[in-house]
Amino acid sequence: MKKYIILTIVALTVIFQSCTDDLNVVSKDDDVLSSDVLFSTPDGYKKAFAGVYGNLTLTGVLGPDNSSLEGVDAGTSQFTRCLLYLQELTTDELVWSYENDGGTAELQRNIWTPANPVILGMFSRTMVSVSYANEFLRQSTPEKLNSRGITNTADIELYRKEVRVLRAYAYYNMMDLFGKAPMYTENDPVNFTGPEFNRKQLFDFIESELKAVLPDLKAPRTNEYGRLDQSMARMILAKMYLNAQVYIQANRFDDCITMCNEIIDDGYTLKSKYLDNFKADNNTSQEIIFGIQSDGAVSQNWGATTVLTNGQIGAWENNGADFGIGGWTGALRIRKEFAQKFDGAKFSQDTRNTIGKGVQGDPGKQRSIDIEDIGVKTQGYILSKFSNKTSTGVNGISSTYADTDFPLFRLADVYLMYAEATLRGGNGTTAQALNYVNALRQRANSNSTVGNITLSELTLDFLIDERARELHWEAHRRQDLIRFGKYTGGSYNWAWKGNSSKGISIPSYMSVFPIPEGSLGANRNLTQNTGY
Repeated sequence: MKKYIILTIVALTVIFQSCTDDLNVVSKDDDVLSSDVLFSTPDGYKKAFAGVYGNLTLTGVLGPDNSSLEGVDAGTSQFTRCLLYLQELTTDELVWSYENDGGTAELQRNIWTPANPVILGMFSRTMVSVSYANEFLRQSTPEKLNSRGITNTADIELYRKEVRVLRAYAYYNMMDLFGKAPMYTENDPVNFTGPEFNRKQLFDFIESELKAVLPDLKAPRTNEYGRLDQSMARMILAKMYLNAQVYIQANRFDDCITMCNEIIDDGYTLKSKYLDNFKADNNTSQEIIFGIQSDGAVSQNWGATTVLTNGQIGAWENNGADFGIGGWTGALRIRKEFAQKFDGAKFSQDTRNTIGKGVQGDPGKQRSIDIEDIGVKTQGYILSKFSNKTSTGVNGISSTYADTDFPLFRLADVYLMYAEATLRGGNGTTAQALNYVNALRQRANSNSTVGNITLSELTLDFLIDERARELHWEAHRRQDLIRFGKYTGGSYNWAWKGNSSKGISIPSYMSVFPIPEGSLGANRNLTQNTGY
């Protein structure tokens, strides 16, 4: 099997009761195995370790419609789907046609409340990652291993380091999306009601954790596929440093460039064909630093790549066969402001420009760029970035669930971060920044320089648009718009921002999401974000 995911499925047939107790979350799974039994052998530790990773892919163990969390639906609690919705659906890049689908209407209209089910799903799923990590760390101390007679501990020691990175990544998302989180570590007792950490406290915790374990992680590109390495830790740090002015009101652009340089030196290379990063065999891409696995046979779920591959296929295009998957009759469309970022002769041959304007089989019929009514699926252009076919044209295993991994972090983002941090005053060079940007433009134009830019064109305004052209639908856009001062307020409006078809200003407090009602009830230490 090409993926590291079969073991994950086995692992998640065991739900740690202590994990769910730790967060006041109720597990619905009946197959609860005690820690003493699960962690009695090295193989048990391996399964539990895979289960920490598995929480990024699966919602439960009884199929795609099952959620292991009481009161949280599978469709609104799969990690990558929630991440996609919160980072993309709330911006200028994406529209979801089915507005009766679990809180999506409120998200894409920027009118969400603490009762939104997707926000609850993201909060709960992310904090369960923290809980799974904590339980593994509790059960894998030298004292625990010794008491169980486990002497060959080298693998388990590495597992512990990776689990700490996964926990840090969970808290990174809480810091970014919610601006706060309850703090739990393996040193806290089960059923502990964690204190509320603000963004500065979370930033310091994440940074210290990643720096502590980074030297002992596997070298870049030497770990099993599906597992993280040093580059993953560096990537989280780079993203934190790039956004540090938002998070902690500090200039960390030099640190961002340092991390970018180290990742670039790690030996990743741009995929020669841009779209091959988003196909069913993208696990072979040397550009992807960390991908969240998807397998149409053994990990069926309603995650981001299943949503994206099915959702971009429209009833009027009848193009499911082109993407190796069935399709959801035009579920996804793009907003006018994103489509216009590809206007002009420089983008006529750009392979990132997969925008569809017409209707297959009806040359005389043209889609409108404007979406006056979200429920009318012929309004708004469509996109065809993700595919359930391999780079050689072979269909994925399933016609419903994607085999395509979600490219959480890839080298192209590192190039753009280096350029941005340099322009914001970091200690990079503008000549190198230009080289990195033009490497992406040249790749997008099949190795032609027709789309290359000059140094005078390399500005922050250019970069926020270039990030959209390169990284759209990869769960970066909300964060990017906030960092550029274009998310809240009215300096940049897009279709249906603020629940207006032409877009209106939204208040500044919406740069973070509300703490879900249920989470406030479960932990009295938590406070609601201002404005909600």
